[in-house]
Amino acid sequence: MDEFSGRMSLEKESNNRVNTGISRLDELLSGGFPRNSVTLVSGTPGSGKTIMCYHYIAEGLRNGEKCLYLSSDERIENISKQAREVGFDFWPYAEKGQLKFMYVDLDRSTIHREIEEEIKNGDYCRVVLDSLTPVAEVPIWISGIHEIIPSDEQSKMTRGFPTGSVPATRVHVRRILSILNKKNCTAMVTSEVPEGSRSLSRDTISEFLVDGIILLDLDMTMDRRKLTVRKMRSTRHTLRPQDIAITESGIKFV
Repeated sequence: MDEFSGRMSLEKESNNRVNTGISRLDELLSGGFPRNSVTLVSGTPGSGKTIMCYHYIAEGLRNGEKCLYLSSDERIENISKQAREVGFDFWPYAEKGQLKFMYVDLDRSTIHREIEEEIKNGDYCRVVLDSLTPVAEVPIWISGIHEIIPSDEQSKMTRGFPTGSVPATRVHVRRILSILNKKNCTAMVTSEVPEGSRSLSRDTISEFLVDGIILLDLDMTMDRRKLTVRKMRSTRHTLRPQDIAITESGIKFV
């Protein structure tokens, strides 16, 4: 390959990548997440999952991209406050419409439809769902092929799955990930991992359906946090855990 061809190849690869907002992580991923992919960020409590979401959204905003932050765990006011504590001020972008925060109310029977309509009509480049775990654990009833409705409407439905069942979880996870894959956006979803679990998510299903997996962990004996790229579509990467720290300006590799 000559110098010109090599340069064109690198530029093409760069155009197919979406920066994560963490420079060292981008290096490990050959430039970032594959464009139009869904990456799962899993970890135990306190491992830095939400802060990684902040980095990802902030990078998009700096690039002039339109971003959507879906939250199922925290109210929007709490997200903004927590983000400022680690150096991310999102409100100026929200006020001018470049960033939208959307709280996913799990008590509503229309949560999937609302998420789908927002992503379909919003023309977002980046979408974050923090966290997938509560959504996957809502009991559901199914009407027809595509309609998925939480259990407050169960008297009208023809088929139901009990809370916490594998079929219910699988339907939720597949539905959410299919919504994220429908538009030309690159998505990040988070999931909790129970302490001591060998699974890569609490639902034990999403890791098989996403394009990439980043695992965050705590090494209590060494008083360190760890980041491991467990899987990434079309990306050659190391499996070696990387030492990271959470600072006043977010996640840093150490």
